Amino acid sequence: MSKTIAKLTFEDGSVVDGESFGYERSVAGEVVFTTGMVGYPESLTDPSYKGQILVFTYPLIGNYGVPDKKLWESDRIHTTAIIVSNYIDEKSHHQAKQTLAEWLRDEKIPGIEITDTRALTQKIREMGTMLGKIEFEKSVDWYDPNKENLSALVSVAKPTTYRPSSTVRLRRAVLIDCGVKKNIIRSLVARGVEVTVVPWNYDIETLQEKPDGVIISSGPGDPKIMKETIANVKKIVQAHIPTLGICFGNQILTLAVGGDTKKMKFGHRSQNQPCECHTQPGRFYLTTQNHGFEVSKLPPGFKPWFTNVNDGIIEGIIHEKKPFMSVQFHPEACPGPTDTGWVFDYFLERIV
Repeated sequence: MSKTIAKLTFEDGSVVDGESFGYERSVAGEVVFTTGMVGYPESLTDPSYKGQILVFTYPLIGNYGVPDKKLWESDRIHTTAIIVSNYIDEKSHHQAKQTLAEWLRDEKIPGIEITDTRALTQKIREMGTMLGKIEFEKSVDWYDPNKENLSALVSVAKPTTYRPSSTVRLRRAVLIDCGVKKNIIRSLVARGVEVTVVPWNYDIETLQEKPDGVIISSGPGDPKIMKETIANVKKIVQAHIPTLGICFGNQILTLAVGGDTKKMKFGHRSQNQPCECHTQPGRFYLTTQNHGFEVSKLPPGFKPWFTNVNDGIIEGIIHEKKPFMSVQFHPEACPGPTDTGWVFDYFLERIV
C-alpha cells in the first residue's frame, strides 16, 4: 500500500517530499529540530512546542508507542506536526496504549517521514530556524508563531490547586502557567508543596493569602510579547516573594527585573545540553532544554547561575543577595536526565 506524499516547503523556497504516517492536513509553523534520543510522547505534549514543526534527529521514532494520558506532560499534543527519518509502527513498550500514528490521527497532527533528517537539521543550523509548511492537496499560508501570544492558548483558564498527600502542608507556592509541563507540578508536590497553578496573566496581588514562593513556568514563543506576565512578575519581585523561573520563566524574570532577551539562531532542544554551575565551582550538569530565545543581558544585581558549555550562553541567573533565581533548562526533566532536580530543593530552602 503506497503512502501519501506531502511536501515540506521552507520559507527560502526549498521543497522536500515526505511520506505521511499521521493525519493528512496541511499546516504551517516554525521548523525546529531536537537531538533527543528518547521521550517523544513528552516532547509532543510539551506546550513549549506550540506552533512548531518538530524534526527528530534520532532515526527511530514510534518504536515504543504512546503511554497512558496520565504520563503525558499535558492533556494533548502541542506540536503543529512532526518529521522523522524512520517511523516504526510496532509499539514494543509494556506501557504502550496505542501507536504513534494512531495518536497523531486521533489528535489531527500530521507526521511525515523524510529519510535524511540530518540534512534538514544541517540546513536549520546553517541558515537558522525558518518558517515552513507541510502541504498535502490544500495549500496554506505562512504562519510565524513568535508573533502571537502562545501562552494564552496553552495556559489554564482559572486557578487550580494541587496538594501533597501528606496532611501537613510544608509550603504554599503559586505557579504562573505560561505553558507548564505536568512534571514541574509533580516535582513540587512530591516535595510537600501545595501548588496553585494560575493563568499566564493572573495578578497574584489579588490572592487573599500571600504565597511562600512563586514559580514562573516554561512556555512557547517570544517572551517580550508577555507584557502582562512581565508586569506581574515585577510586582512579585518588588514584594520580595521568593521566585524561581523555569525555561520561559528564566526569560520572563530577566525582562521583569531589567535584563534583555533575544532570539537564538536555532535554539536548544535536546536532553544532552551540558551546563556549568557557577555556584558549584567545577560542577557540570547534563540538562533537558527546549527554547529558541536566550538571556542576552543580565539584569542589575544578578549574576550567571549556569552557562552552556557548548556555546557559552547564559542558562540561569541568580540574585546576588535575594531569593530570586531562574534556569533556562528543565530541572524536572521528562524526558531527560534528573541531574538538576536539586534546583527545586535549592529554591525551597530559601523560602522562609
